[in-house]
Amino acid sequence: MDPSAGGRYVRRVVYQHPLAYTLGLEGVALLRAFAGDYDRDFLEARVSEIRRLLDSPTLKGEGVTAARVDTVSGYQVWSATYDQPGNGLFAIEEPIVHEILDSVPPGVALDAACGTGRYTAYLAARGHQVIGVDSSPDMLAHARDRVPTADLRPGDLHDLPVPDDHVDVVVCALALTHLPDLGPVFAEFARVLRPGGHLVISDVHHELVALGSVPRVRSAGGDPGLLPAFRHRTSDYLGAALPLGLQPRRCEEPRMSGDVDRAMPGEFATGPWDLWPWSLQDIVPAATAAAWNGTPSQIIWHFQLTPAT
Repeated sequence: MDPSAGGRYVRRVVYQHPLAYTLGLEGVALLRAFAGDYDRDFLEARVSEIRRLLDSPTLKGEGVTAARVDTVSGYQVWSATYDQPGNGLFAIEEPIVHEILDSVPPGVALDAACGTGRYTAYLAARGHQVIGVDSSPDMLAHARDRVPTADLRPGDLHDLPVPDDHVDVVVCALALTHLPDLGPVFAEFARVLRPGGHLVISDVHHELVALGSVPRVRSAGGDPGLLPAFRHRTSDYLGAALPLGLQPRRCEEPRMSGDVDRAMPGEFATGPWDLWPWSLQDIVPAATAAAWNGTPSQIIWHFQLTPAT
């Protein structure tokens, strides 16, 4: 384990097994039933499915060992497919973030951890003078193709290549989950913002990460790898923001839903590791729906920096 990750211990190698994941979903569903969300028939169906899972030859094989990879290495691979359809977080996140950004007048904007330039392009279309910063050269290359007029700079969230009091709005989308400690990054956001400036953040919700939503990539040699995914609570964001004068203006936690009446298929396959955990959810659809119902997929923040006194 790595003791340097902001005081949190992170295993360098992770063992993943489809039986463990499907049983885990059944366990979460049973806890929801125990708390009163579902009836006796639902509970007994979960126990019956657990027996089938334990007896299934399909789930008796070996699991997969995946190494932890850093974000630069991980996004070198992921950049090739990051914008392809299938990332369900975008459709949930973007309408809320767009609504917040539409309320902010044009100025100088920073897209921090800009990736392939999703929000760089949106900010530019809204009339902002946009600076995009990312630590991944491969993601920046895609951003340059998408927004050739933007000022795109290599850089790290802990040391943004932007002067003090320089921007009117900072956007940081789906990136902070990769960091063990929010404090230093929020300090950078506050440093580059002008008084009265706006900070808009979207992040993967800690409850979704706890259900196994961790970005996965394969190395050039085909070895499985997992990007960092830390579970930040609401208090973590507020604890980092409030001492810096960043006041919350809005917070959204869009929630997921599912159909708990779907039956477990008579025959099933796990699918390749690259499709886990999504392919595994089809094995236990009712348990998946119960685990996901009401669970937030993301947390979206709008902060504003108070003027200096």
